[in-house]
Amino acid sequence: MIAVAAALAATAGLVTQSVGAPAAVQATPLQQRLDTLLNDSRYQGSQVGLVVRDATTGETLYDRNGTTRLLPASNTKLFTSTAAMHTLGSGFRFHTDVLATAPVRGDKLRGDLYLKGYGDPTSLESDYVWLAKKIAQSGIKRIDGDLVADDTYFDHVRLGDTWSWDDEPFYYSAQISALTLAPNTDYDSGTAIVESLPGAAAGSPVKLSLVPANDVIKLVNTATTGPAGSANTLSIERDHGTNIVRVTGSVPADDTTAGQEWVTVWEPTTYAADVFRRALNAQGVRVDGRIRTSATPSTARMLARDESMTVGELMNPFLKLSNNMHAETLVKTMGAVAAANGSWSAGLKVVTDYAKSVGVNTATIRLSDGSGLSRKVNVTAQSVTDILIAARKEPWFQQWYDALPIAGNPDRFVGGTLRSRMPNSPAANNLHGKTGSLTGVTALSGYVSTKDGRKLAFSMISNNYLVSPRSIEDAVGITLASWTDQAPVAAIAPDTARSAQATGPCSESEWVKAC
Repeated sequence: MIAVAAALAATAGLVTQSVGAPAAVQATPLQQRLDTLLNDSRYQGSQVGLVVRDATTGETLYDRNGTTRLLPASNTKLFTSTAAMHTLGSGFRFHTDVLATAPVRGDKLRGDLYLKGYGDPTSLESDYVWLAKKIAQSGIKRIDGDLVADDTYFDHVRLGDTWSWDDEPFYYSAQISALTLAPNTDYDSGTAIVESLPGAAAGSPVKLSLVPANDVIKLVNTATTGPAGSANTLSIERDHGTNIVRVTGSVPADDTTAGQEWVTVWEPTTYAADVFRRALNAQGVRVDGRIRTSATPSTARMLARDESMTVGELMNPFLKLSNNMHAETLVKTMGAVAAANGSWSAGLKVVTDYAKSVGVNTATIRLSDGSGLSRKVNVTAQSVTDILIAARKEPWFQQWYDALPIAGNPDRFVGGTLRSRMPNSPAANNLHGKTGSLTGVTALSGYVSTKDGRKLAFSMISNNYLVSPRSIEDAVGITLASWTDQAPVAAIAPDTARSAQATGPCSESEWVKAC
């Protein structure tokens, strides 16, 4: 009768049990505590996978749907970043070259000047200024040909598989090119910043400027200055297939702090070349011809080269801020380096091959981009923990581990996307993890040390919910950080206040600049 009652209770959803536990009464205290958290009503009609393992031995301590394929969002970056550290190496640097085939007579280059990109996602206006100075210092004052932008190191597929059309204007969904530009040290390549200030008086146009200044983006400004104390309704959005950016709405007259909005650029190759041409002109080097795109002849000689930070150093802005463009650039670069093919397909094969080499059952997962913006990516919580455990054995592990967001640390480039989560708890400055966020998707995977000092690797992925279970993720992280086998630990309840705020941008999205 007891067995029958237990079976009926389990069927009704009143009892859950972990893989390997033949009956709920035999579950360990930790399994029981995690089962209670995952038995939340928010998971009715949705899915969750959670695997917790000893990070040193690989022993599984908890498994709920660990082999179920789920959409991981930015947890995909765990596969991309580890493969990049292995394949490219932590010391790898991107570069951008200026080349020519024509002779220089006097102070004039008698032909075209080539600007060739090799995928550097950290190129800033200052880097193009540096290249322009090198050209000026070489004695060249005039280019009587064209400025030729060469992005052929990558293929010409600009956006990832199944990336949503309505994400395209926003900075986290920028086009991927081997020749590109970022507006500041967040390194959101392929974007520019539109800065806004109120006009001189109510009713006057809003003042706009571009960072960096360029002639590629065309601002169409119908925004006006509103009365002091009025609502800020400014909207800045690029038209599909163009570089026309429409600015509408109103800015209150007393809002004297410059507003900033990132917009993606249609064809970042031309954008980078335009900024370089302006830099050349500022250095006294005149380009007589036009900007065009083409491959650089193999006979071209190098005039200047700019190099990026190392891939190991790139891990920090990449993982802390969950930068999608860094992920996709790394994928295409891995394809170019390993297979002389700078495409998503070639690069993703490199990522998959690395995962397989460290023990991931790649026959049970699918990778279709490097960032997790794609809706086709399917991985398992088990496969994520396989990557986490394998990474600890790699020579580059410490640098990569330090680049993961750290729970509860308010510093933007330390706490990253976890800086406002689990503060003032045993997980704060303890849990290092990668977040993931799409509509109906939240994920958190990484490492945490228990109260006994035992290092755990875990992966939690939730899909298809209507009310966000992110506070349950936090409760799981705090539970693991609080756990000790020496004495009972008080149950950690999800923060219901946080759940109530789940529709706000900072609680639900990792790609919000204001958060």
